Amino acid sequence: MVIISIKYKNMKKNIEQAIIEQIQKEEHSSRLYLQMAIWCEINGFPGAAAFLYKHSDEERLHQLKFIHFLNDREGMALLKPLETPQSDYPSLKEMFEKILEHEKFISASINQIYGLTLQEKDYTTASFIHWFINEQIEEETLVRTILDKMKLAGDGQNRGLYLIDKELGVMAASGH
Repeated sequence: MVIISIKYKNMKKNIEQAIIEQIQKEEHSSRLYLQMAIWCEINGFPGAAAFLYKHSDEERLHQLKFIHFLNDREGMALLKPLETPQSDYPSLKEMFEKILEHEKFISASINQIYGLTLQEKDYTTASFIHWFINEQIEEETLVRTILDKMKLAGDGQNRGLYLIDKELGVMAASGH
């Protein structure tokens, strides 16, 4: 007697595809923040560089969470080609404005996946995605706080940017 094992797929194809796209977005986020960290480092902002190197690592961990989840649910994670991230910025403030814009884009993408999981009644994936929803709230709040401090320091005033950069270094060292 021959027994044929048929793998039951625990995830609908449209949700699997949405997660594969999110994996790509998380990888792009990691590379984007890595490129920004490089810009900061060569432009005299070592604290901001440390902060962004750390955030680049965090985005890579988000990517891996999605990969492992998809594989655990009998899907198959796929890596896709990425665009080259922007490598030059007019100012530290404008770079952080781009970060906030990017975090809002990621939040919208995660919310879209969450909506899809509810529509498909895939409550396991919805539960998994909920962690990312909370994470995005924290990320957007953190970047808004940094931008608020930059406003308080004054646009283009080197002393203020120096203090902001120093604080970002402290934040990176303390795990924020």
